[in-house]
Amino acid sequence: VQLQASGGGLVQAGGSLRLSCAASGRTFSLYNMGWFRQAPGKEREFVAAIRLNGVSTYYADSVKGRFTISRDNAKNTVYLQMNSLKPEDTAVYYCATLNARAWGSRGTADFGSWGQGTLVTVSS
Repeated sequence: VQLQASGGGLVQAGGSLRLSCAASGRTFSLYNMGWFRQAPGKEREFVAAIRLNGVSTYYADSVKGRFTISRDNAKNTVYLQMNSLKPEDTAVYYCATLNARAWGSRGTADFGSWGQGTLVTVSS
């Protein structure tokens, strides 16, 4: 599967953005999916993940209650709704597939098919 993230941009603190990750191929619905982010000079960090059927999710503590991951398998797309954005949310955001045996993981090694990221900049 090939992934392409979009929807990034410049937003003021307290604002909202919705990121999308479009997948090519017919097997999208067979993958658990996740979002990561990487700020300048920092390591890539886990943000959120969702089961292939969209029923279960988990989040990084830093975004819990502010971000929501969802998916539409009919559209081969996973979303990240980001509310109450903070300057520290500024990063390039990436989507990826999650190894089926690694549900609950927050490590990059358990994710693959990394798409091109989309830049989110939150001004104070």
